[in-house]
Amino acid sequence: MSKIRIDAHKLMFHVDTVNKWLKGERFFPIYVEVGPSGTCNHRCIFCALEYLGYKARYIDSEIFKKRIQEMAKGGVKSIMYAGEGEPLLHKDIEALIGYTKGCGIDVAVTTNGVLINNRIGRESLKALSWIRVSLNAATRETYAHVHGTHADDFNKVLHNLEQVVSTKRRYNYGCTIGVQLLMIPENYQETEQLANILKEIGVDYFTIKPFSKHPLSSHCLDKNFDYMQMLSFQEGLNELASENFSILFRDRTMMKLKKKRGYGCCLGLPFWAYISSDGGVWACSAFLGKEEFFYGNLYEERFSEIWEGPRRKKVLDMVENQLDVSKCRDVCRLDEINRYLWELKNPHPHVNFI
Repeated sequence: MSKIRIDAHKLMFHVDTVNKWLKGERFFPIYVEVGPSGTCNHRCIFCALEYLGYKARYIDSEIFKKRIQEMAKGGVKSIMYAGEGEPLLHKDIEALIGYTKGCGIDVAVTTNGVLINNRIGRESLKALSWIRVSLNAATRETYAHVHGTHADDFNKVLHNLEQVVSTKRRYNYGCTIGVQLLMIPENYQETEQLANILKEIGVDYFTIKPFSKHPLSSHCLDKNFDYMQMLSFQEGLNELASENFSILFRDRTMMKLKKKRGYGCCLGLPFWAYISSDGGVWACSAFLGKEEFFYGNLYEERFSEIWEGPRRKKVLDMVENQLDVSKCRDVCRLDEINRYLWELKNPHPHVNFI
């Protein structure tokens, strides 16, 4: 399951696009993250985007379908529906999933899992490359506290996972089914217990990641909680792994929290974009709502006009020349990409000795 490369990057599979970047040529992003819904049915105690206020807004399906067409023609390879709210709260999410795949774009979903059986039918599961459920406890009581919801949701999520695993196996679908736990003081002692539950259900993988503070979020981690002390959990978890059930313990990411970044500026923004539930196109999900990271709005312009427009150029110039990456989110989504691109731009003098 290391081929998923959750703790790495995948730009080596997009050599042509990287070469365009090196030459300063134009290209569309490889990957786009979309928030179909601004609201959420949970109030997780670690939520990075609670500062946006969980607004009950939903991306316009008809307009967005037109933008999906444009993105596909421009070379966008993948779209993940996740965002600042719960994506399955969008009433047309199944249609958007099917339409995205139909346009030739790989599609995935990250969800809290409560609404899977209401929104992810056979055709959606068939279209998805992967679906990942955020499940951050192994007991009803801890789940209710961490997710900020009713304890009954815990049972719903487990039942929904059983159903999608059953459907995948029955129809031999290729969708990878994963579960992610954000390890925090409130749940770390239940990690192995959850791994056993998920192995019994039959999901493909279980990943454990550390908390990383969002620059604009009020949520913080207990300062006495040390991820270096959590590394000992890896051995017990690895014993639960099997040929059909992978454990992805993100120890490398945990160790990065203690290290300085290996690059002087953010170089990865041209390879991805974030689209919010109000149609906004943003440079970085760590700065949603901050005007200086705003490219434009899909309700007012075509994606190509936004992507190739002067506002985006201004944002990228600001990021390259003014942004202090030491104040960005720790181990952000683009961290590994930035390390790779920084080396390409600033190679060691011995690189020819292969």
